[in-house]
Amino acid sequence: MNFLLDTHLLLWTAGAPDRLSGEARELIADPANTLFFSTASLWEIAIKQGLGRDDFRVDARRLWRLLLANGYRELAVAGEHAVLVVNLPAIHKDPFDRMLLAQAATEGLVLLTADEMLMRYGGPVRRV
Repeated sequence: MNFLLDTHLLLWTAGAPDRLSGEARELIADPANTLFFSTASLWEIAIKQGLGRDDFRVDARRLWRLLLANGYRELAVAGEHAVLVVNLPAIHKDPFDRMLLAQAATEGLVLLTADEMLMRYGGPVRRV
């Protein structure tokens, strides 16, 4: 299965794996699954790190290299993703999460998240 990991799952995978659920660990470790990360997540991390947020202390450049070295596939933000956001109901105000959802829907990926709010959209989202 093809999964797009949301930003927090990426952070937890890299620096706090004990925060991942057992299901998340199994899906991430399963070699049959293809794991993607979005450049939107790296952008979010860089912005929030620059703002001094305690929950975003990882270096975005280091995380990017680590993800690629561990076989994750990078998903760039495309115009098609950006324009799809307008079709999403205003359930979640976080623009990064909305972009991740639009990317998953456009690319035929399942968005893995720990954010229950994203489940309200339905579609290609799985809470782990």
